Amino acid sequence: MREFIVRPDPADPRLTERVEGTDQDGKPIETSVPVERPLTVFLNGREIVTMMTVGDYPDCLAVGYLLNQNMLKPDDTITGIDVDLEVDTVVVRTAEQTDFEDKLRKKTLTSGCAQGTVYGDLMEKFDEIVLPRDAVLKTSWIYALSKKINLTPSLYLEAGAIHGCVLCEEDRPLIYMEDVGRHNAIDKIAGYMHLHKIGPEGKTFYTTGRLTSEMVIKCVQMRIPILISRSGFTASGVSLARKAGLTLVGRAKGKRFVALSGQDRIQYDADPSKVDEEDKRHRRKSAEVDDAA
Repeated sequence: MREFIVRPDPADPRLTERVEGTDQDGKPIETSVPVERPLTVFLNGREIVTMMTVGDYPDCLAVGYLLNQNMLKPDDTITGIDVDLEVDTVVVRTAEQTDFEDKLRKKTLTSGCAQGTVYGDLMEKFDEIVLPRDAVLKTSWIYALSKKINLTPSLYLEAGAIHGCVLCEEDRPLIYMEDVGRHNAIDKIAGYMHLHKIGPEGKTFYTTGRLTSEMVIKCVQMRIPILISRSGFTASGVSLARKAGLTLVGRAKGKRFVALSGQDRIQYDADPSKVDEEDKRHRRKSAEVDDAA
């Protein structure tokens, strides 16, 4: 697959606003900030959730959210997706009714920014998933992906206060989604993969956000065996990754990274001494995302 089938569009006027303020010297400035708008998701006419989002790819976000919460099964037939941005709604319709009522009763909030939820039966399915052991992650791919993604124009570089997730294959970024919450960004990719029939085989997942339990659960549920982040780990994220056999790589910035799970998949084919450090602009932005993560 070619690189960047989907990439951020920081020039889209719907996604940011210009806001006036003052800087540290008291001088007037004007800066870009991401928008947040509510999006209410319906499944077969029943309201499921309202989440805050920047507003792009609402169909992918809705489908990915429902899939990752097990409210849609991969073999459910979607008969229509109705998006009405005037009233900020998405209605996903299926050929048969789903069992979402039971799942709504099991809903619990998770940590993190924006709307993060996990349903009670998610861990039952998590334990049944077997990730491919023959997947490979070359260190040269980690360095190439970090550089390509960091240099790609994005809302993150334009306005900050944003999270990004990228579906990758070897050293190629394929689908790059952003949102105010990392949960939304990963759900957009899950939805895009489902709607465009893109399988997880040979894929790697990259995120700017923390490697939390929910990020690990969603990555495993998507059958992607490798998860890389610019940011750090939580203890529960590491524990679940080890339980699932997921390769978990964090703090991937410049020539540095740390692997805390699934190290047997990593092939050390690059000399870190020959890899450039990140430039100051990305280091500043990275610190901002770490603080917000």
